Amino acid sequence: MAAAAFAPTRATESTGRRAAVATQDRDPLVAARTAFFSGARWSGHADERDAAGRPQDDLVRLVEAEYGVSPRTVPPGGGLGVGREDAAVAALRRAARLGVPLTPEALLAHRDGGPWLRAVLTELWPETVRWHGHRHAEEVLRETLTEAPDAPTTGHLLDLAVATGLAPLTPAEAAPAGRHDDRAVRHAAWRYLHQLPGGTAHLPDPSAASDAYERLLLDPPTPVLGPREGEREGRVVAQTMLLGGLDTPGQGLSGGMAVLLGGLGDRLAETEGIAGVITVVTAGHEDLAADGRLAHERRPGHWVLKLPVDTPRSPVPTQTHRHRTALTWWAVRLLGGMPRPLDVMHVRYADDASLALADAAERLGAASMFTATPDPHRGLAERHAASDHGDPRAAQALRHDLHRVFVADRLVERADTIVGIPGRGGTRELVRHYPHLARLAGGKGPSAPPEGIAPYRAAPDEHDRQRAALAALYQDGARPDALDAEDRGLPLLLSVGRLHPVKQQDLLVRAWLETGGYGTSTLVLIGGSPHTPTEAEADMRRRIDTLLAGFPQASRRFALLPALPNADVRRLQRALAARPQEAPCWYVCPSAKEEFGIAILEAMEAGLPAAGPRNGGVAHYLRDGANGILMDTSGPTGLMHGLRRLAHIGDDERRRYAAAGRNLVTERFSVTRMANELTAEYGALQRPGACGGSGP
Repeated sequence: MAAAAFAPTRATESTGRRAAVATQDRDPLVAARTAFFSGARWSGHADERDAAGRPQDDLVRLVEAEYGVSPRTVPPGGGLGVGREDAAVAALRRAARLGVPLTPEALLAHRDGGPWLRAVLTELWPETVRWHGHRHAEEVLRETLTEAPDAPTTGHLLDLAVATGLAPLTPAEAAPAGRHDDRAVRHAAWRYLHQLPGGTAHLPDPSAASDAYERLLLDPPTPVLGPREGEREGRVVAQTMLLGGLDTPGQGLSGGMAVLLGGLGDRLAETEGIAGVITVVTAGHEDLAADGRLAHERRPGHWVLKLPVDTPRSPVPTQTHRHRTALTWWAVRLLGGMPRPLDVMHVRYADDASLALADAAERLGAASMFTATPDPHRGLAERHAASDHGDPRAAQALRHDLHRVFVADRLVERADTIVGIPGRGGTRELVRHYPHLARLAGGKGPSAPPEGIAPYRAAPDEHDRQRAALAALYQDGARPDALDAEDRGLPLLLSVGRLHPVKQQDLLVRAWLETGGYGTSTLVLIGGSPHTPTEAEADMRRRIDTLLAGFPQASRRFALLPALPNADVRRLQRALAARPQEAPCWYVCPSAKEEFGIAILEAMEAGLPAAGPRNGGVAHYLRDGANGILMDTSGPTGLMHGLRRLAHIGDDERRRYAAAGRNLVTERFSVTRMANELTAEYGALQRPGACGGSGP
């Protein structure tokens, strides 16, 4: 294996002389990463147990293969009980972190591997081409492609060529009649032909396309977006939201990030120093069929750009690696056609789609910014220890989490500026999970501009609309999305968010039922697609229905409303906050974790007292017993304790929490402050200058 010859070329010190590290951190991932990035050696033990005494064997073996052995002496994975594929993935990730310039031959030897192996191969390929030269890489690619022209890996190999501006095949070789029945290979070949001189002559006529995506790929449009020269001074900024839809918060993968970036983009467009904002989203077949526009101006100076994706809807997180090169290709083509060049690309999520946009930023000559969060690092060991180690899905989930940790490291390495989301103690927790960020600000880590929410804009007939919202909520307890009018005087628990296992709406329902809360209160959930539920949404609804089936008397006091427009949610929150004190409303967030919690901030701003999870970023602003309640949301027991606690809080204390929470949001978490601080960050960045030779 090529990994046996790994020798760090840009590491701070020879890993062959690394000393053993003693760490008190019981999290094996944190311990291994702390040792690795400090230049020390870490050796875990597969029989180690977590703080609760549960075995962590799979995790420790994988972490030890990736971080714990000197690459100069032992091939990663050797003798550690991991399989050949896991060992190869670990080896290549180490090579990426250490800056080891592998040869094209060594990389392409892994072309038949699984998804995580292909993903790290894709990440390493551009650096390999830079080190070993375009001509040599092109020759190796050509030899590999012509040896097995109909292999399933052909599409991936052509994507590698597109990513680095190589031309291993002639146009005729890339598009002979009858080849490329495989859809992914066909699309890769079309992208490849677009970049070759004379290549478009070998593309099929768009009339031969089988759907809207293929028509766009064969004849890419030039959408009108972005500010024109001389219109306004300042930076042209792109911000990304590549999972879910910007205008459908609470549905599918769309959550608080949609609300955040929508409001932030609108405000940035009005901020001095910003010439224009482009919010980049993805659009699958169904989205393109519903609205074929690839760009529109949401507000003056704020455009929404849709990158086509060959999926029914927005890609799921575990599949973004399949679309990396295509997303980069579309982003370069569409953003590169703007009247003014892009200055800054700001990505926020640790997945291959964000790496795709980081690739695009480099090819467009734009500076890049990454918002780092402790996700999925935080709690990874606990999640794995609590899972069924014999379940193949748990094994896949673990490897996906470790892949995202690697992706986050690559985004940190490649970004011109890093910002973080603060947690308890500022960004100290972030540095714990990203030890290499300790070099920033004297060990404090990156800056953390505050998140913020847009101001609520009351309608001219606001009072009537609020009254109608309450009437709709209490119209009929026999409906699954409404309550009995006779229960209008009962306390109400409200929770808003997409229906997803991490949001744990089922655990909230279970806690409400098992504490007897249905006897003295009502529970309202808002979230999920009203028409075409995703698999996760349907599963959550089934879980909730199963729980309610055991308590038939509770169903009339429970309502599950589909996702509502953000303005409607905030109006309902205000209507509930204005009710008499004998019918109070608590906002409850039962999520296993929230990096920030935009929905919680919106509820606090509306005047509702809030209860949220101890784990994650919510504890940064929600102070237990001061402006709200923090709950243990790691399981039903903690949630039951939290609901019992809420039931015993008196009117005066509840009013104090609501007032303190509202003041906090007004003073610290406005979208205007967020926009101003980010504008300063964007203004400090310089365009590195466009690189040639790799455009589409």
